[in-house]
Amino acid sequence: MKLNQFSQFKQNTSRFHEIIIILSKYGLANWVKEKDPEFLNGLFTTSDGKNFAGLPFPIRLRMAFTELGTSFIKLGQMLSTRTDIIGPDIAKELALLQSDVPSDSKEVVTFTIENEFSTSMDNLFKEFDFTPIGSASIGQVHQATLLTGQAVVVKVQHANIEDKIRADIDILELLAKLAEKYDPELRLYQPQSLVRDFCNHLLKELDYSKELSNMELIRHQFKNTSCIHIPEAYSELSGKRVLTMERLTGFSIGDKTRMNQDHIDGKSLADIGVNMYLDMVFKHRVFHADPHPGNLWVMPDNKFGLLDFGMVGRLDEELQEAIENMLLAAIQQDSSEVTYQITRVCSLPKDFVQQQLQNDVGDFIFEYFSRSLESVSVTDMLNRFTEIIRIHHIMMPTGISLLIRVLILLEGSSHLLDRNFSINSAIEPYANKMRLRRMHPSRFTRKLSKSLTAWERLLASLPIDLETLIEQIRSGQFDVNLKHRNLDAVVNRLVYGVLTSALLLGGSMLLSTQVPPLIHGVSVIGGALLSLSGVLGLRLLKAVNLSGNLIDDRSKR
Repeated sequence: MKLNQFSQFKQNTSRFHEIIIILSKYGLANWVKEKDPEFLNGLFTTSDGKNFAGLPFPIRLRMAFTELGTSFIKLGQMLSTRTDIIGPDIAKELALLQSDVPSDSKEVVTFTIENEFSTSMDNLFKEFDFTPIGSASIGQVHQATLLTGQAVVVKVQHANIEDKIRADIDILELLAKLAEKYDPELRLYQPQSLVRDFCNHLLKELDYSKELSNMELIRHQFKNTSCIHIPEAYSELSGKRVLTMERLTGFSIGDKTRMNQDHIDGKSLADIGVNMYLDMVFKHRVFHADPHPGNLWVMPDNKFGLLDFGMVGRLDEELQEAIENMLLAAIQQDSSEVTYQITRVCSLPKDFVQQQLQNDVGDFIFEYFSRSLESVSVTDMLNRFTEIIRIHHIMMPTGISLLIRVLILLEGSSHLLDRNFSINSAIEPYANKMRLRRMHPSRFTRKLSKSLTAWERLLASLPIDLETLIEQIRSGQFDVNLKHRNLDAVVNRLVYGVLTSALLLGGSMLLSTQVPPLIHGVSVIGGALLSLSGVLGLRLLKAVNLSGNLIDDRSKR
């Protein structure tokens, strides 16, 4: 790679230098060093990778991401949701990533809030505790009291964090290009596409108004469910860099001491939480995507509270239907239908062999769906499924990979409340609802309406497409590329067919008009032509029949 390809990163040279050195130190950039010695040779003079030689790759990767800071920690956290790409071992290690970002000072927090709303703190809050109760990679959280006396928490974005992240995004895009160019194995997983998706997600996280919208949407979904409490967000005190929401009273489900002291009914709470998530997935198609214990709260009266809406998964109707089809087909032990649904919604590699995937899917279904689902671990089952996807180098849609992560985290969190709780048992009623919903007339009406819309669009564009095609033919720009097998045999049979038809037609005309010479009133020439057409016709039928048998034999083999 030439130096001019890095010109867009002139402003970030020192940061790029730092990233490459850290990656090299942990033995994660050797492929870059080997492939591009002229440009990167000077960056590895301080490398001490030998110190980490004995550590497993997942641990070295987590350590490197931790040292690289916010953007890479976020990248690692996102990759931890893609077990279909990196495998369960690396995903489990990256899930441990925690940012250790020092909190901003009182002056910086004050400046950020007042600059966001163009007014003083006194006009916004009655009380504000400048000692944060938590400091994450993008922002920190403070307790406060509104002028009305309402207790709230306020998320305030770290100063200059957006500039730092945008600089890292530029470098990540470059590293993805290098990886895709030089590493054949990484190339299979389309690192540039992954980084692009990650960057879009991270930039959305930098805008707290997106999180506010997520919170309001999910709060609306459960507004009539008394046992579920979603915090109220205050839009007038929220913006791109500040988010103000109701302060919940309660504690995390991970607080075993409080759970025992307050005699919490863990089984009931697990049932509420799991069904809340299943409703989000199968009913609303929008789901909270980070159900670790710190975000799941026990509230008074055995209510279930939910926090942190920065990561939300969305399923469109087509993807939701594919997931439902896969689930129902797996329950019916139909490996061909599960395989078809996978190939319909996932990205497939160039050397993909469908039969091999179907064989692995069949083994998977036999292993997990030939016995009672109550005894099956969701985590083991989904890890096995993603392992099959990864072996075949298939890329799942982000919605499915997020859903798999949610179900795995949800099983772990539900077992904190009730060790015997089975998510599969909770899913079974939803499977019955899926079957009934497929038989409902409204579903067929909706599908018919979509089909009519598609046909209308096709018919509307047909005249323009035909006009374009005719213009290309007139101007000599129309080309047809054909791929064929055994074309000579096909042409020969076509000639036989045309010749047979011509002889049959000519002979019939000569006979009907009694063209001489005649024998007993029958045209000799006409009879000869009919006889010849019969012979050629029989030979053509024999050749076609023989060809069909060969095709059948090949398909059987």
